[in-house]
Amino acid sequence: MVKFWHLSYNFFMKRIFITLIIICAALTSSCYGFTFPNKKNEVQEQTDVKSQQARVLYAQNDIDGALKILSKKAEEERTAQDWLIIGNIMQDKEKINEAVYMFSQSVNKDPKFYKAHYNLGYIYLSQNKPNMAITEFKQVVKYKPDFSYGYYNMGCAYLKLNKYSTAKYYFFKALDLKANEPDVYYNLAYTFKMLGKEKQAQSYLDLYNKMMESHEL
Repeated sequence: MVKFWHLSYNFFMKRIFITLIIICAALTSSCYGFTFPNKKNEVQEQTDVKSQQARVLYAQNDIDGALKILSKKAEEERTAQDWLIIGNIMQDKEKINEAVYMFSQSVNKDPKFYKAHYNLGYIYLSQNKPNMAITEFKQVVKYKPDFSYGYYNMGCAYLKLNKYSTAKYYFFKALDLKANEPDVYYNLAYTFKMLGKEKQAQSYLDLYNKMMESHEL
């Protein structure tokens, strides 16, 4: 059995957004303090305020409030982060097709935005579309080469394709980057088993079981 460990950016965003908003507010104050106001700046400031309000509401789990604010922004004014939040909300509401569209729009806005690539890849992986998932995860590690879970999920995608040696490579890349999650060891055990290396498989299975026991304490 192949186990997939999901790390969505919903989790990261809800934990750090409040801090980020405080920092951004301070930076905005210092940046705009000595500029002369004009219509363009006013529109930009209003747009930023909407984004910040939506992020705070999202961090507070008020996803409907966040969606209401972002829905009022014109599409051409939405940032890649705005599209990502809307995509996460659609995913929370189990509207997967809508989530894919929103994440795709986020990528269109900023092709280097690895978070949107990651969430797209995870959806494709869940939909049993490993080749499409790999395409997205390759973009993740291209633009965020130290992001361990991009490598881990790429390994999971290669497992679905029965490419065990390639999967093993990416699981070890994840471990090198401190992806110290039990499921990494579980999938390494599975990979070695499928490669006919029973001793290594048992070794990683033992590590997995030990980690699970420590988590239960």
